[in-house]
Amino acid sequence: MIRMQPSVESTQASADSDAVAVERTLAGDRDAFRVLVERHSHNVFRLAYRMTGNRQDAEEVVQEAFLRAYQKLGQFAARANFGTWVYRIAANHAIDRMRRRKKEEARKIEPAVHEEGTESDPVTLVHDATPTPERLAHSVELRKQMEIALAALSHSERTAFVMRHWEGCAIEEIAKVLKSSSGAAKNTVFRAVQKLRLALQPFVGRGTQARAMGTES
Repeated sequence: MIRMQPSVESTQASADSDAVAVERTLAGDRDAFRVLVERHSHNVFRLAYRMTGNRQDAEEVVQEAFLRAYQKLGQFAARANFGTWVYRIAANHAIDRMRRRKKEEARKIEPAVHEEGTESDPVTLVHDATPTPERLAHSVELRKQMEIALAALSHSERTAFVMRHWEGCAIEEIAKVLKSSSGAAKNTVFRAVQKLRLALQPFVGRGTQARAMGTES
């Protein structure tokens, strides 16, 4: 999947602006932290939604991530990137939440059926200007199979896959979230991809499989 990466200049400008907002927040300006929330909440929600698989959990992850960031802002290194920092906090909290949910649930929950109009992210297929009913039915079925396959992954595998192939994170960043070495993180990504390919193989060809997983180059 091809992603448009921000330029070095725009990324640096954003980081510099974040640093100013952090300094103002630490000085007692709460409106400055609201600027940080507005600037980064969309990306944090997208990550949380892809990891947890539902809107309610994702919204709670976002709230908790920014609350923790606010409480620990004094520990934030000025030379670091605030967006990356809060992103990592959200990923860790999403993992914790998935673990708690798994322990609380006595049985496996069937993947939620997305209501019309709500965000339905897990599968990105090639758009057809005039899709046939058969094609639409296949897309819905493929989406369900992708959700089932994702749910079957371990927490670390799902996190690694989402961060690498849907969020475009570097292996080093994934390793920090998983608290592992870069080599171990790379192996986790590879293992997740292999499991998803195996799960989707009965339903799609290799090309459509890559598009469904978001690993198409």
